[in-house]
Amino acid sequence: MTQRIQLRLPATSANLGPAFDTAAVALNLHLEITAHAAEIFSISAQGRNAKACGRVEGNLILETYRQILAENNCSVQPLRLEVNNGIPLGMGCGSSAAARLAGIALAVEFGEMVWQEEKILATATRLEGHPDNVTACWLGGMTVAAVASAQDSAEGRACITPPVHVARFEVPEKWRAVVVLPKEPLQTEESRKVLPERYSRADIVTNLQHSSLLVAAFATGQSALLQAAMRDRLHEPYRKAICPLLEHLRPLAGKGGVLGVVLSGAGPGVLLIVERNLDNNALDRLLAPAFGSSNNAEILQCGFENRGANNDGG
Repeated sequence: MTQRIQLRLPATSANLGPAFDTAAVALNLHLEITAHAAEIFSISAQGRNAKACGRVEGNLILETYRQILAENNCSVQPLRLEVNNGIPLGMGCGSSAAARLAGIALAVEFGEMVWQEEKILATATRLEGHPDNVTACWLGGMTVAAVASAQDSAEGRACITPPVHVARFEVPEKWRAVVVLPKEPLQTEESRKVLPERYSRADIVTNLQHSSLLVAAFATGQSALLQAAMRDRLHEPYRKAICPLLEHLRPLAGKGGVLGVVLSGAGPGVLLIVERNLDNNALDRLLAPAFGSSNNAEILQCGFENRGANNDGG
């Protein structure tokens, strides 16, 4: 039986403007876990949001771990977790996707199950409800994903966990990521409540055009396409009232080496894609007018991550 494993999972930024619940990119911020077989469950945590990450009760990693083992009729091996968290919680940086993937990976390892990558991604997507953060976290780089039809034609019945189709790109080296975070987090469930049930044909067509352009920009590295490609009509207009940083920062797109500005996932954090050679001091000068003297935001010069989740063994 496995006695110890190590996991390292990146943060992610999803939607990237128009590609709602479809595209995401991995960021160079990580959830690092060392898991040991133990007599009882325990967690020691450090890094961002250490208090929340160190709770055993209500911990998303352990809840997922137990759920996957139960669904597969495996006995539950208690674990001692050592957690070093670098992913902001409740900021639109994919913390729940990383936690759920960690729980699945732990269940597969300690439950001695033989799962292929396709099953891991499909299961994580089922738990998350959408494939964007999950695929970028597991695979790294920029991913575009879709959930297959729930109808299993071979069996003539609905699939419990339909597969995920995914394409992956390396993020161009000439780009880097900056994430701007407000002081207070926002739960994804709350951010989803402000979205409408229906959209106009014009808004849908516009987003199809822009999301296609977005994929082309990442695939070809055409920086000039990003400002237009990252415009959205399906979620950002409805979330701007609860994610006010976006409206402060959006005017920077196309100026001074800032290529695109979008909500990071469901917000409230904001993702900036900037030229790699943009000096940090110059970027700070660009950002300063958006915040004034209130010091109400944190700027993370995190960069992109082309390496996905990994298991270092042990």
